[in-house]
Amino acid sequence: MNDVRIERIGRTKRELHRFFDVAEKIYEDDPHWVAPVRADLVKILSPENPFFWHAEMELFIARRDGADVGRIAAILDRHHNDFHGERTGFFGYFESENDRAVADRLVEAAAGWARERGLNILRGPANPSLNAEAGLLVEGFDAPPVFMMTYNPAYYCQLLEKAGFRKAKDLFAYRIEPSAGPLERLQRLARRTRRRMTGLRVRPITRGSLEADLPNVREVYNAAWQGNWGFVPMTREDLAFIARRLKPLLDRDFSSLAEIRRPDGSCEPIGFLVALRDFNQAIAPTRGRLFPLGWLKFLLAARRIRTLRLLTFGIKEEWRLRGIDAVLFEESLRAILRRGVTSVEASWIVEDNLPMIRGIEFWRGYRYKTYRLYERPL
Repeated sequence: MNDVRIERIGRTKRELHRFFDVAEKIYEDDPHWVAPVRADLVKILSPENPFFWHAEMELFIARRDGADVGRIAAILDRHHNDFHGERTGFFGYFESENDRAVADRLVEAAAGWARERGLNILRGPANPSLNAEAGLLVEGFDAPPVFMMTYNPAYYCQLLEKAGFRKAKDLFAYRIEPSAGPLERLQRLARRTRRRMTGLRVRPITRGSLEADLPNVREVYNAAWQGNWGFVPMTREDLAFIARRLKPLLDRDFSSLAEIRRPDGSCEPIGFLVALRDFNQAIAPTRGRLFPLGWLKFLLAARRIRTLRLLTFGIKEEWRLRGIDAVLFEESLRAILRRGVTSVEASWIVEDNLPMIRGIEFWRGYRYKTYRLYERPL
């Protein structure tokens, strides 16, 4: 371990690109890895991200024999700790050669940083939070990741476990192969729901309506997810930042908001669904660089995408089990069949979210990937 040196770096563009370069070396021979868009990663890790209004982060690089061989980020999210009454630090953006000395030194750098701030648990990976990309892939290495999901070599599990980490929670990814079979049943359920709830309205979330819809989406998200493990209420600024990044990729056919009309004529948001095409299939040919010619490669590849990721879906608790999910899914399935989508990934789903899991399995979805959040005491 003595020949591995840890270097703390800042977050200037030059330093960030050095941080990104570590991953490219690790995955240079891996056919499944998709290099993230560097310009987007710079935004996520820059001070303009409102996540850092309530969080701190330090970046570390491991060096050996004059070369960068690993990296890690140490993260303190005060919002998470205030909400859960914890003293938890997170680690993220972990990459390492298959060398226990490198991984151990990186983990100890993050752990030491967390101890200095009085924290007593180190959990991750979170890139940079559970409201973004999270979890270490532990099952399902035979397929590339879909958009905004993580990917890593199989040996990372052993490196972290040998460094003292144990499972905190598993996150599942399910695959659904759309067919016209369920559509008739969904249509019957949706018609029944609409007859019973005459004030129900389901409308698309579009690029044009997105800004006005964000308060409604946030209201539903913070109400519907509050019982989920690891949940932290989404701030107005955090949601707006995510929306700005994803707005160019939004497709009105696959994103919907459910509202119910109140007696006074106003509308209460009660549920929403957001799915995005698997833009990793368009990002892969760019190797993470959109300029100067990456945009052309992206646009050409995007035309051929036939896979969706169901990114988020939720209904306020008091409106569940009333058929609103059938209305949302019926409209989405019609669009999916019309657009020739061949596969949908629903991810990620916490392992103990049994109602969601049962619903997906009812529609013949099957689990094909597992991601794990690890933790260790400090």
